[in-house]
Amino acid sequence: MARKPEQLKAHPTIGVCGLDCGLCPRYYTVGASRCPGCGGAGFLDKHPSCSFITCCMRKKGLEACGQCPEFPCPKFKSEEQYEREESSSYPPGRKVLSNLRLIQREGIAEFVARQGKRIRLLETMIDRYDDGRSRSFFCRAAALLDPEAVTRCLDEARKARAGRRSDARQRAKILKDMLAEVALAERIELTRTR
Repeated sequence: MARKPEQLKAHPTIGVCGLDCGLCPRYYTVGASRCPGCGGAGFLDKHPSCSFITCCMRKKGLEACGQCPEFPCPKFKSEEQYEREESSSYPPGRKVLSNLRLIQREGIAEFVARQGKRIRLLETMIDRYDDGRSRSFFCRAAALLDPEAVTRCLDEARKARAGRRSDARQRAKILKDMLAEVALAERIELTRTR
């Protein structure tokens, strides 16, 4: 008999380890490869041996490592390593420590509110502009760019296509070009080079 998937955490869109699970393409995937987010229903079926969940959530009853008085502990790499090594995880691993420091400084509720804004922007991009090939790009943009800049790009993209019929590919290109311009000005890489 299969066990019922349980939700382990109150906020599965925020990784215990600091990853932005709610800004990851796999969180928005339909089907068996969908990730439920950190500690979401069915998480242990996909990630049965997460040492961060074991230590932070199960042993200490915390939602994120940033709440732990021992943070940062030896489980974490250095800031330079996170910057240098782009991980396969989305959003980029380089936000791990800064996310956890925000939680440490301002609390989990404030961080959840901030991330909620990014998640809503991402969901708008996916809903209105995804051409079936742009989801990862939009996830990186939502994670790395200033939310106000993303909001401006969404407003400009909406205006650019107002009154014109456009297919999903054209809509995606309009928004991606605007986001890429913002990223270039900020020296942020939105496309995967590896």
